[in-house]
Amino acid sequence: MKFIVIGITDHPKPFFTPEVMEIIKSGKVFSGGKRHHEIVGSLLPTDAKWIDITVPLDDVFEQYISLTSEVIVFASGDPLFFGFANTIQRKMPEAEIVVYPTFNSLQMLAHKLVMPYHDMRIVSLTGRPWPEFDKALIERATKIGILTDREHTPAAIAQRMLNYGYNHYKMNVGEHIGNPSLEKVSTLTLEEAAKCEFSMPNCVILTSDATLPPRRFGIPDSEFALLDGREKMITKMPIRLLTLQAFELPKKHVFWDIGFCTGSVSIEAKLQFPHLQIEAFEIRPECEAIMHENCRRFGAPGINIHIGDFLEQDLTDLPRPDAVFIGGHGGQLKAIINKVLRVIAPEGVIVFNSVTSPKVTTDSHQLWDEACAELGLHQEPPLRLELNDYNPIEILKSTIQI
Repeated sequence: MKFIVIGITDHPKPFFTPEVMEIIKSGKVFSGGKRHHEIVGSLLPTDAKWIDITVPLDDVFEQYISLTSEVIVFASGDPLFFGFANTIQRKMPEAEIVVYPTFNSLQMLAHKLVMPYHDMRIVSLTGRPWPEFDKALIERATKIGILTDREHTPAAIAQRMLNYGYNHYKMNVGEHIGNPSLEKVSTLTLEEAAKCEFSMPNCVILTSDATLPPRRFGIPDSEFALLDGREKMITKMPIRLLTLQAFELPKKHVFWDIGFCTGSVSIEAKLQFPHLQIEAFEIRPECEAIMHENCRRFGAPGINIHIGDFLEQDLTDLPRPDAVFIGGHGGQLKAIINKVLRVIAPEGVIVFNSVTSPKVTTDSHQLWDEACAELGLHQEPPLRLELNDYNPIEILKSTIQI
């Protein structure tokens, strides 16, 4: 099957080369969004068949598959730039695709601003969640181009940045780029943008001329909001960093923090490895506000919080973890590990910090050993640490064997 994908802008009177006009004139089946049909409808043959591109896309592709002729698809901008040609490749990898692109909206906005864009970090929030945008912020990208939608609006983007302390940017918003009668370009502070309404479609370029604060490597314990002000209820910074190294996180994707308390391990993991999807669990409801406060304080958006007894949590809809830290167990260590084993990915890693203390009657290292033996887990050699006047800690690790 053959697709000819033609890129268009929002201009109500689009210009096409003679080659493309011949393709349109001889076409029989066309497809695109409703807005695309409004723009090109007058150029189509009178007997043309039109297939609206709407969700669910499976229905659209079922119509394509039933056809015997080629399909001419109209798509916004460059169809290979987060565009519909990519979708065709994914859904119908054997299809022949010919692309006639035009400038995408971020390119056109950069042209309006006379802004070089070779160094721009691109993020699409069109029908996508926040993680890639959060990653760009944490990694201190100085120029970020963003494709928006009706949920991830310029105002919502600006407010998220302000919530997490990323206020060293200005926001350039392009509305109806390519449509001479509706086009509007604005340059605003984040505070101004957060209070504005913008017409769709729009796109955003964030720029920062200021020196962005450096990424932290190891946050001092004293800077965290604590549970009841108790300094002992936090994994100490050197222990935190050594614990994270045990996971080999550059190669991991989904990190679970069970018993997060103040959130120090989750936050440190997110700041050092912003590609991670982090799911944090805690039984104490008062810790939810503490986690939110610390995430805002240290600029760590995107950590998903689950409050309640882990052993009663429904994990069905969560992605399989390949790195699990057990920071608290309430005497249920074996039961927690057993539940983790039902969902953990092959070659996933479980890490537990055992504290040796004369005040504790139950040896947590012994609980770990017993659980590993009963559940058939391979243990790696423990790492024993003594930090200042604190009780000795052993970092215990098990890697799931395939």
